Amino acid sequence: MEAIVYERFGGPEVLHLAQVDEVHPGPGQVRVKVRAAGVNPIDYKIRRGWMEQVFTTPLPATPGSDVAGVVDEIGEGVTAFVPGDEVLGTSATGSYATHALADVRALTRKPPDLSWEAAAALPVASGTASRVLDELAVTEGDTLLLHGAAGAVGSAAVQLAAARGATVIGTASPANHDYLRVLGAVPVAYGDGLVDRVHQVAPQGVDAVFDASGRGALPDSIELRGGTDRIVTIADADAARLGVAFSSGAGAVPGEHLAESARLAAVGELRVPVAQTFALSDAAKAHEASETGHVRGKLVLVP
Repeated sequence: MEAIVYERFGGPEVLHLAQVDEVHPGPGQVRVKVRAAGVNPIDYKIRRGWMEQVFTTPLPATPGSDVAGVVDEIGEGVTAFVPGDEVLGTSATGSYATHALADVRALTRKPPDLSWEAAAALPVASGTASRVLDELAVTEGDTLLLHGAAGAVGSAAVQLAAARGATVIGTASPANHDYLRVLGAVPVAYGDGLVDRVHQVAPQGVDAVFDASGRGALPDSIELRGGTDRIVTIADADAARLGVAFSSGAGAVPGEHLAESARLAAVGELRVPVAQTFALSDAAKAHEASETGHVRGKLVLVP
């Protein structure tokens, strides 16, 4: 089979397409013929070695978690899926490949009305957003400051937090402000002067901070919160040094959560827009785009 592989940490140039040994499912697993694989910012941060202090990555490695495709082989004890089922979920072996393994508990059936690309955009984005909002105990009446609000995780988090009755202040470049307003957020520009800009739109202060960008916003977040309570980052490796909680989301997104996210996406009630698709062999180009930090929604690889 083919897969994107890297043998050392570094820039996008370390990614290359390789012929690798076929994977076969163990007990409780299925093999998925990949139709689309989502690209997440955490992928390039792991590839650069920036996340080693949070969790280690054995090399050589194949990136990717989000997967959508067709079950083509089942492992011992699997009764929930059969070959031919169309599924989406999180991969156990790296989804930047023509085939990937997944635990059955990390999969759900793909709704017929959901495209492969849209299906691959959902698992990590919606799962991460929901998990962190729970960790922050975001509820009705809260004001949430969300860094990286126009990205895939941010887009999902804006909608899910607003559905909980929270007011969302989303940081993004000015070009994405109208987009955030459509999703239901109050946009502010990131960068120097952020504290003053947030105070202007939320003079009462913010109740919680969700950092989905990992671009140095934690010191300002701590100032706005008056401490580190109710601040969570999913992307800033300086979290421990600053005393901020890091949410790694180790493990797969539960299938029951995926099923609800897929249902909402299929009927248009949860939008994780696909910004651009790339061929599997162009994974390095996808990572270059991801590293700009200006992607509105999700990048997707199509084998």
